Formats: sequence, structure tokens, C-alpha cells
Amino acid sequence: MSSIKENFLQLKHQIPEGVTLIAVSKTKSIEEILEAYNAGQRDFGENRVQELVPKYEALPKDIRWHLIGHLQSNKVKYIASFVHMIHSIDSEKLLAEVNKQAEKCNRVIPVLLQIFIAREETKFGFSFEEAEATLRNASAYPNTKIVGFMGMATNTEDMQQVAKEFSSLHEFFFKQRTEHRELSTLSTGMSSDWKLAVQNGSTMVRVGSSIFGTR
Repeated sequence: MSSIKENFLQLKHQIPEGVTLIAVSKTKSIEEILEAYNAGQRDFGENRVQELVPKYEALPKDIRWHLIGHLQSNKVKYIASFVHMIHSIDSEKLLAEVNKQAEKCNRVIPVLLQIFIAREETKFGFSFEEAEATLRNASAYPNTKIVGFMGMATNTEDMQQVAKEFSSLHEFFFKQRTEHRELSTLSTGMSSDWKLAVQNGSTMVRVGSSIFGTR
């Protein structure tokens, strides 16, 4: 069985320049994360606040922590002082709370609006119209900086469907950038479909099992 270091270096070699690799470290131990860190990885993604906080406290402080899972408003305060980016802003109510907690920490937190692109009711996110309205209203939240979008494709074997969903989000991203120059990040793609995501304009991929092995 190949090591985390070998997996990471092999993957890093495949990812094109200009695309940021987020190592999804949910459920992984401090030792496993350190193995990826010692191989050179600095961006790590966690799904749950209660798992992220102790890892932040135990691990090197030059790690850039990304909150990539569904975030409840009442949990924002625990990560506002250190989180590098929040990928999963799925409502304006949550954006307002992040802004409030960021202000208390004297920070501007980079965030991504999560866009609903899948054919699954279990996924969260803005519609394209709602995201447009939120972008127009961004100045109301000066302690957040909307830098792009995050999307999760339908969990399906049908790669044409997945490509279509990624492509629709990339098109929207491209269109919004003409008005909103600060948009630089498109976070789509996971272990199973990151190559397809990169072909469709992704600048950030969230990969767990290809680095750490299957859960």
C-alpha cells in the first residue's frame, strides 16, 4: 500500500499549475495530516467545526484551513479567528454571521458562495439568481470578501451529467467576473471527478481519498 506522502506527491505532479489542491482531512488523525504536511501540503479542508478546532490547535500554524462542509451559523464564532477560507456560504444569513464574527476578530474572511448545481435535494446552495443578488449586496458585509464559488456535482456514475454541471457553474463564474473583478476562485471537483472539474475551469480541487486512502 502506498504511503500518504507517495499518494500526495503523485497527485501533486498531476495537478496543473494555477490549481490549488485542498487535502480533505476530515476523520484523519493528526499523524496522517502531518505526513501530508511534511510532504509539502499546506491547504487542508475540514467538514466540521468540532473537528477543525482541535486540529488547528494541535498542528503547525502555517497550515491554511478551509471549511468545506455545511456550516451552521452558531458555529462560525469558533473558527472566525483563524479560518483561511470558508467554501460553503449557502445563504445570506450565514454570510451576515461570518461578517459579524470576522469583525469581532478584526479580520476580512475570504468566502465562496456555494452554488446548487446538482440534481440532489440533499445538497445546499444558492441558485444562480440568488448568488447574483448576494454579489450585488456584497458591500453590506465588509468583513467578508466573496472571492468565488463552490459547487458539488451530482453523485452519479454519469460523467456527462457531472461535466454539464461543472460547465454551467464555470459559465456563471466567467460571466460574473466581467462585473466583479475580485472573483478569482472556482472550487469544484473531488477525488472522483477533479480532472473533469479542472477541464471545466476549476481553480481549486478538494481531494481526500486519493491522498489519505479510502475512509
